[in-house]
Amino acid sequence: MQNELKEFNFIINEEGEGERIDKYLNLLMESLSRSYLQNLLKDGCVTVNEKVIKPNYRLKSDDYVRLMVPPAVTPDIIPESIPLSVLYEDDDVIVIDKPKGMVVHPAAGHYNGTLVNALLYHCSGNLSGINGILRPGIVHRIDMNTTGSVIACKNDLAHAKIAEQLKEHSIVRKYHAIVCGNLKDDEGTIHTLIGRHHTDRKKMAVVNTGGKDAITHYRVLKRFGNYTYVECRLETGRTHQIRVHMSHIGHPLLGDEVYGHKEKHFDLQGQTLHAKILGFRHPATGEYIETDAPLPEYFTKLLKTL
Repeated sequence: MQNELKEFNFIINEEGEGERIDKYLNLLMESLSRSYLQNLLKDGCVTVNEKVIKPNYRLKSDDYVRLMVPPAVTPDIIPESIPLSVLYEDDDVIVIDKPKGMVVHPAAGHYNGTLVNALLYHCSGNLSGINGILRPGIVHRIDMNTTGSVIACKNDLAHAKIAEQLKEHSIVRKYHAIVCGNLKDDEGTIHTLIGRHHTDRKKMAVVNTGGKDAITHYRVLKRFGNYTYVECRLETGRTHQIRVHMSHIGHPLLGDEVYGHKEKHFDLQGQTLHAKILGFRHPATGEYIETDAPLPEYFTKLLKTL
């Protein structure tokens, strides 16, 4: 992580005429995400002709742009020697098979024992800083009680490239789940808007307006009468998407006390959901990489019980 202010200066040519400044800077500075650049603009870290401008400013030919990138703050998070199951690792990215019960990044009530604490130790602090001091390296996350594949980035350029793939929905994400009830169809697609629940702001819900487009493709792997083993492929990646979508069609995830049945079954700790397949284009080489996280022991035992 950098510990000094960096300054970049540009003279806008005819190609930049009429472009939004955040979009244009994103093309020039590949390692900085557009959202991060927008925050820099709001904080007055970008000037045009020595004047602070708004994030939606349209560039003019011969504009003099100065960009000041503040130093990344060293996280006040203690690296912890926590064993990690590594599915793939190189100088740019690392894919971890996250266990049940582990929080991805520090937050209120969870400042130790997180995946970030473990990654800081494992990677000797070499993680991207785009997502701030509490989420170094983290591009996406899965819930505490969801197991399986999580990708983290070791530098800002890799972070920007992987984040772009998430944005354009080109990353392959296949989850295995056990849902309540016997699904009518062998496969299907759920396409809705997902937004905050209108009364419980900690929950997400299918909404008619104001939400974000959410698409989940599912197929049945095995039927157990009152339960169904399914694969869910995410086309989009909204918060709690699979849990919300399966509950929406009347088949909540087994063990999901938030979106499903309150009573406990099979002494489970949260929802039966596993991020099994993760496929992405390598941020440096462009090569397609795919990892397959084996089902956790509790999941395989439950399948045998059913």
